[in-house]
Amino acid sequence: MKQQYSVEVEGLGITIASGSIARQANGAVTIQKGETTVLITATAANHLRPDQDFFPLTVDYRDKFAAAGRFPGGYFKREGRPSEKEILTCRLCDRPLRPLFPAGFINEVQVLGTLLSTDLMNEPDILMVNGASAAVHLSDIPWNGPIGCVRVGEINGQFVVNPTNEEQFESRLDLIYVGNERDMMMIEGSGDQIPEARFFEALDFAHAQVQKIIAAIKQLHSQCGKAKREFKLQQPDPKVLEMCVQLAGEKLAKAVFQDKKQDREKAVDALKDETAKAVEAKLGAAYDKNDVRLSFEILQEKVYRENILKSGKRVDGRGPNDLRAISCEVGVLPRVHGSALFQRGETQGLVITTLGTSKDAQELDGVTGGARSKSFILHYNFPPSSVGETGRTGSPGRREIGHGALAERSLLPIIPAEDEFPYSVRLVSEIMESNGSTSMASVCGGCLALMDAGVPIIAPVAGISVGLVSKEANGKIAEYRILTDIIGAEDHFGDMDFKVCGTREGITGFQLDLKIHGLPLAIAKEAMLQNKEARLKILDIMLAAQNGPRPELRDTAPRIVSVMIDPEKIGMLIGPGGKNIKRIVEVSGAQIDIAEDNSGRVNIFSNNQESLARAKAEIDAITADIELGKTYKGIVRSIKEFGAFVECLPGKEGLVHVSELADFRVNRVEDVCKLGDEMLVKCIGIDDKGKCRLSRRAAIMEQQGIPYTPTEKPPSRDRGGRGGDRFGPPRGGDRYGGGRGGDRPERGHDRGPRDFDRGPRDHGGEHGHDRGGDRPNGGERHGSPEPVPTDGNNG
Repeated sequence: MKQQYSVEVEGLGITIASGSIARQANGAVTIQKGETTVLITATAANHLRPDQDFFPLTVDYRDKFAAAGRFPGGYFKREGRPSEKEILTCRLCDRPLRPLFPAGFINEVQVLGTLLSTDLMNEPDILMVNGASAAVHLSDIPWNGPIGCVRVGEINGQFVVNPTNEEQFESRLDLIYVGNERDMMMIEGSGDQIPEARFFEALDFAHAQVQKIIAAIKQLHSQCGKAKREFKLQQPDPKVLEMCVQLAGEKLAKAVFQDKKQDREKAVDALKDETAKAVEAKLGAAYDKNDVRLSFEILQEKVYRENILKSGKRVDGRGPNDLRAISCEVGVLPRVHGSALFQRGETQGLVITTLGTSKDAQELDGVTGGARSKSFILHYNFPPSSVGETGRTGSPGRREIGHGALAERSLLPIIPAEDEFPYSVRLVSEIMESNGSTSMASVCGGCLALMDAGVPIIAPVAGISVGLVSKEANGKIAEYRILTDIIGAEDHFGDMDFKVCGTREGITGFQLDLKIHGLPLAIAKEAMLQNKEARLKILDIMLAAQNGPRPELRDTAPRIVSVMIDPEKIGMLIGPGGKNIKRIVEVSGAQIDIAEDNSGRVNIFSNNQESLARAKAEIDAITADIELGKTYKGIVRSIKEFGAFVECLPGKEGLVHVSELADFRVNRVEDVCKLGDEMLVKCIGIDDKGKCRLSRRAAIMEQQGIPYTPTEKPPSRDRGGRGGDRFGPPRGGDRYGGGRGGDRPERGHDRGPRDFDRGPRDHGGEHGHDRGGDRPNGGERHGSPEPVPTDGNNG
C-alpha cells in the first residue's frame, strides 16, 4: 500500500509508511513484509474519565479473513471474539510499550492493529509490534520510544532473522526480541533445550538487528512525525504525601515485613484507613482520596526497594537468592489420567492431565499460515478465590490465556513426537492459591502431572521467575539486586519479572516483562544464570516426588495401538462411503484414526484391551498381505482342475495346486474340497508379481510335526532367443494335468474365465504343456508330487 511517506528497513525487507491512511488518529502507519500488511493506529483521549486513577492502555490486534482471501466460518460470516493467537499478539505488543509512557500519564491510549493482507509466509505479530512503535512515535502522545522487534530462529546452527512460517518448523529456537537503542525491553518464546551460552549469542544477534528497525522509524519520524503534546501527569498532592510520610512512614515497615501475604495486606489497609481519616480531619472532606492511595504506593515502593538494595532484606525474610518452601504431590486425584499438586510458598497449582486421540487435537484457523492444529494444549485458570477475592468468572481473560501459553510452549519441547506417543495431551492448571509466578507453578506441576500420567517426556522441566530492584544514575542502572522467586508485591514494586523454564540441558521457554525503560544485556544474562541455579534445585525436589514418567499409563487412561499399513490400502480400509471402517468401529467399539499425512499410520483408541485387539485384527485382515511361511484358515473361493483358489485374507487369495492338497495322491480337486469350505493352508511361495502358492499338505504336516518337503520344480528348457528360462517345465511337461498332444477336455467344456489366476510360473512343473503327444511319466492329468523328468527335447 503506497503512502505519502515510507522507509525501508535495511536488510530485513520491511517497509513502514504513513501520511495517507487513517489521518485522524494521533498516529498511523502501515507496515509490510512480503505481502503481509498490517495497519496500526495510536490514539489518546484528551480528557480523563471521572475518578480515573489508573492508566488504561488498550492494545488490540485483529486478523481479518479477507486478508487471506477467505470467508469466516459460522452462521454470521463475520469475525467474532479474538482468537488466542490474536490475544497473544496483543499482549506481545502491550508489554514493551507500556513502561515507556511517562509516570503519571493516565490518559486512555488505544493502539489498534488490523491485518490487511497476508501471504501466509510472514507472521504479522512482529509487524504489529514494530508498527505500534512507529505509530506511537510519530504521534503527539508522550512516549519514550522508539523500539524495534525481531523474531530469531536457529536453523542448521545459524541464526535467522524473521524466519518464514515454513522455516520456523525447522528451527530449534523461537525468540521474539524487543529492544531500544541501548537495552533489552522484552523477550518471549521457546527453545529446544537451548544452552544458556547459545541463548546469550541469540540475544546479542537480535539486539543488533532491532537497531535497523529503530533507525528506520526515526527516519520516518523526521519526515512526518508530530511534536509531543503536554498532558497533565497524575501525582499525589505534595501536602498529602508529606502527611502520609509523617503519619505512616515508620509504621509501614512493620506492617509490610510479615511472612504471610494476607497479614501484610490487612496491616497495610488498616494503616491506610487510619492515615486517610487523619488527613481528612486536617484537610477537610474536599481532599482527593486518590492522593492517599497514590502516596501509599510511593511509600510502599520505597520500603520494599530500599531494604532490598541496602541490606538484601525481603519482606518475607528471604535473601535475594532464596527459594520459598516447595512441596510436590502426584496422583492426588482418582480417575483422572494424571495429576499433581505443586506448592511454592503461597502459590499453589493443581494440574490435571487428560489423554485423547488425534480427533481431540485443537484446530486452528491459520489465517496467517503456520500450524493448522495442535495436539498438546495447556489451559490455565485463575479464579478470584485464589487471591481471597470475589470477581468475574467465566471465559478466560487475556491474562489466563497469556499465562497458559507461556506454560504450554515451555513444556512442548519435552512432549514426545506423535509417532512415538500418538495421544493428544491436555493439561489444565487450576490455580488454588496465588502469590507470584503461578505460570511457573503451572510448568512445574504440569511436568509432574505428565510424568504421573505415564507420558514418556524427553526430560523434566522446571521454571521460576527472577525479579530486579535497581537504582538509576544519569539514565543508567547504577545499583541493582536480582531476586529469585519473587512474590506478588516484589513483582508490583520491582522492575522486572523474568520467567525462564528449562531442563538440565537447556532452556525451553522464557518471558521478560519490565517496568523500567530497558534492561542491559549483561544484567539479563546474570539473571538467567541465577534463574538456572534455582531451576536445578526445583528439579531435584520434583524428581524426589516423581522420579521420571510412570512405566505404564494409569488404568483409567485410554490405550492407543498404532499400526502401519500400506498408504495405498487406506482407501481399502475406509471402504466405499466409509463402509469398512464404520463396520470395524461398530463391531469392536474402538475409535480409529487414520493419519492425514498419508503415511499409512492408523491409531486404534479404546479403554478396553479386548476392543483394541478386535479392531487391530479387523484392520490386519483388511490391509495385511499373505506372508511367506505363515499358516492361514482360508475359504475355498474357486475350484479348477489343477487346484483350488483359497482366500486367506479379505480379498487376498492364492493357489493350492492339486499336488499340495493332501499328503496323498489327489485325482480330482473335488475329492478334497468344495466351494465355501474352510481350509488350513500355509504360504510356501510368492513370486515377483505377488502371486501366492499355498499348501494344505504343508499345513497338515506342520500340525503333525512331520517335516514338509516342497514339490521340486523340474529344470526349465532353454528357449534360446525367447528370453531364456520361462519359469516353467519343458513343453512336453505337465501343465496342470493336460498336454496339448494328450487327452484334453472337449472344446465345448467350460474352461472357466480366461483371466483366472493360473498361479505362478515357477510352481514346480505345473505350467508346462506337453506339446508332443506323450507325456512324461504317463502325463498325469492332475499332476504329481513327484519330480517330472525331462530330456529337454520334448515338444
